[in-house]
Amino acid sequence: MNKLTKVGLTALCGSLATVAAANAGSLAVTGGATVTYVSNESAANGNPIGFSSGILFTGTGELDNGTSVTLTLSNTDASAYSAGSIALGTPSLGTFTIDQGAGGSGIDRYDDMMPTAWEETTGTGRGTGLSTVGGVSGAANIDWKISSDMLPDGMGLALAWTPRAQGLGAADKGTSGSSSEGTGSGWDIAVEHSTLFDGLKVFAGYSQIDQQVSAAGKKDDRQQTVIGATYAIGGVTVGYQESRDNMANDGQGAVSFYDNQAWGVSFSVNDDLSVSYGTHQSEKGTMTGSTTNVTTKATSLQMSYSMGGASIKIAETSVDNASYQSTTTFDKDGTTVALTLAF
Repeated sequence: MNKLTKVGLTALCGSLATVAAANAGSLAVTGGATVTYVSNESAANGNPIGFSSGILFTGTGELDNGTSVTLTLSNTDASAYSAGSIALGTPSLGTFTIDQGAGGSGIDRYDDMMPTAWEETTGTGRGTGLSTVGGVSGAANIDWKISSDMLPDGMGLALAWTPRAQGLGAADKGTSGSSSEGTGSGWDIAVEHSTLFDGLKVFAGYSQIDQQVSAAGKKDDRQQTVIGATYAIGGVTVGYQESRDNMANDGQGAVSFYDNQAWGVSFSVNDDLSVSYGTHQSEKGTMTGSTTNVTTKATSLQMSYSMGGASIKIAETSVDNASYQSTTTFDKDGTTVALTLAF
């Protein structure tokens, strides 16, 4: 087993500056910084001290008809922003978001909905290499979260579309270029309901991305599905979900699908202390040949404790067959500890 220890200190610096103009909305700037120390057994660690900083720009405004406009730009140690989105919140139709890397659009909002005390099982600092469903969120896309006024009580519905599900975002007046021949447009639908039964929330999603059958290595359109539910009673929340990414690749040894199952349970001991335990496993299927299917499995025990503006978070995570590699070298354990200070 490889052992990972990661200690993080995060300072959320609050509002650094606010720029406002009459009739033109406002632009707020917030930032944060994280310092880490990582130690991996049986690995060349080099200098184990890590540092990252981030700046978040949030612009808000309102049009004459009452439509709200929200702009978010995130800068993480780069001269250009690393993720951005523009959201138009209309009074009656819902929210239209142009997403260029921020994530959370389409069925990506359901990639892992399991209850936790801190982070997703795959996001605690112990690398898993596990592949989940993302739909069209992997490319610049338009997401429409339909207004609740247009839907039955307790129901949520979102639609997302991308003209080319294959590239990173581009600057204005630019294009992302071509990085994956044979990949075309794509669309997602995500639906949820929270009033079928007290404490129960069910969710499901479907994604389809056009792929040219004549293109090398493709035999059909790519399809992704997800379905699951969470149930809360008192301080306890439990959840289970399944998802599948049918990649429709062709050729000996090519990845055919990823089939995932995840479950979790969290318990709020009081207003300050919560604990959780969860598992996420994924089977990678390949075309018939000498390569066999491999399952990656990650489990995580977590705790979060708040003390006013400070929080201590701990995750003990174990991974079997990380990145779908079946040798013991890819069986890994890791402990992540973080102290978060909010100002």
